[in-house]
Amino acid sequence: MAAAPKSMTFDEIVMQINARNYAPVYILHGTEGYYIDELLKRFEAIVPESDRDFNLYTMYAPEVEMDTVMDVCRRYPMMSDVQVVILKEAQSIKSTQLDRLHLYASQPSPSTVLVVACRGDKCKSKELLAEAGAHGGVVFESQSLKDAEVGRTISAYIKKKGLNIEAKGLGMLRDYVGTDLSRLHKEIDKLAVALPSGATVTPEVIENLIGISKDYNNFELISALATKNSKRAFTIINHFRRDPKRNPFVVTIGSIWNYFSSLLVLLYTKDKSDAGLCAALGRKGTWLPADYKEGMRNYNAWKLIEIIRAIRVADAKSKGVDSRMDPYDILNDLVFHILTAPGKI
Repeated sequence: MAAAPKSMTFDEIVMQINARNYAPVYILHGTEGYYIDELLKRFEAIVPESDRDFNLYTMYAPEVEMDTVMDVCRRYPMMSDVQVVILKEAQSIKSTQLDRLHLYASQPSPSTVLVVACRGDKCKSKELLAEAGAHGGVVFESQSLKDAEVGRTISAYIKKKGLNIEAKGLGMLRDYVGTDLSRLHKEIDKLAVALPSGATVTPEVIENLIGISKDYNNFELISALATKNSKRAFTIINHFRRDPKRNPFVVTIGSIWNYFSSLLVLLYTKDKSDAGLCAALGRKGTWLPADYKEGMRNYNAWKLIEIIRAIRVADAKSKGVDSRMDPYDILNDLVFHILTAPGKI
């Protein structure tokens, strides 16, 4: 059985490129496009700008025959040790078409770096993967960021940029960017340009540089619901209603769902230590945000079951199921239901 291509991380491939120690074939695939786009930029940069007309070939799978791709790969670079051939949108063609490339992958040119990009999907060609694996090829799977990983990813990238961040600021960014890696990096890069090395990212900094209100955001709404501060909760919703572009309903109801479904998990977790509760939520470390502790005091299991049902109904209404209500009227009713839930099913 042919070997699978060597699996490498984003950072490992970047190091390999920087060391000019290239594999003959790279297969970049997966649901998250950000890292694939970043790697493609780095592969393009292998060829100096002055030589790109001769030694950099970018082709699009739906528009080119695979035999043409292989012919280009077998050419010798002009006045250079290496040429780069990039095949984009490989996820858009049939596996039988992509399979043709296994003929090249079985005998790759030592002076060519072939990069096959399947942005948004997995590589469909088992034959290509098998031959690439048998002849020194590398595969990178770019997976979508999960909700539970967003906070850790933000913290890691903030640290990489030489900055620190407060817990509230982290929560604001997490709610604002969600699982969109491209947006996450863009906003943190903006902070890194504006702040000196070692600076701390505070809610005030985020408000000034990114435009997220430090007082009216999903983080503050969850805090108000956790403590059952009805006046604060409805004030925030009214602010959201006045600025729907910055406060989309779908993001807000997602945050509410994540919080209350997490509370239900915590209530049924046997180990009630901070470490045990963090582990139950898939969080690293032993620090549990105060909103979770407040919520566990204020909402019992019956209330949470009723609230989760109400969130599902609100989400369905927002999509037009048995309702034509304005999304923020739906949100207003949902928050009222949460704050007054008797816990009787």
